[in-house]
Amino acid sequence: MSADTLLAHLEGVKRTPSGGWLARCPAHADRRASLAVRELGDGRVLAHCFAGCSIHEVLGAVGLDMTALFPEKINADGAKPERRPFPASDVLRAVSFETMIVSIAAADMAAGKTIKPADLERLRLAASRLQAAAEAFE
Repeated sequence: MSADTLLAHLEGVKRTPSGGWLARCPAHADRRASLAVRELGDGRVLAHCFAGCSIHEVLGAVGLDMTALFPEKINADGAKPERRPFPASDVLRAVSFETMIVSIAAADMAAGKTIKPADLERLRLAASRLQAAAEAFE
């Protein structure tokens, strides 16, 4: 399942800046959004009611069970189900962090500092991750 399956059963759904959603919990008389929902990169769905409803109560109220929170298993023919992309905010945070690594190394080199082997290896990893991020959108 994707988060969309659960979200389709909820009311008052709003997107959050962190890439998740808030909605009114179906397990209790909710006037304000108290249910947080987030889909992880591997397809698992996290849900938490801040009013204290259990995940079983939440899912039961909309006619779903715990299996709805996990991605489908590999098909019998061996093909993997299509995976949803990472939320853009997560990608931007990762790219921003790797860019900061490159920027620090560039500043050190501009100041004439010698880059230690471990730092050089981390710089190569940052460059590799930035290249992979760029290629993912080609």
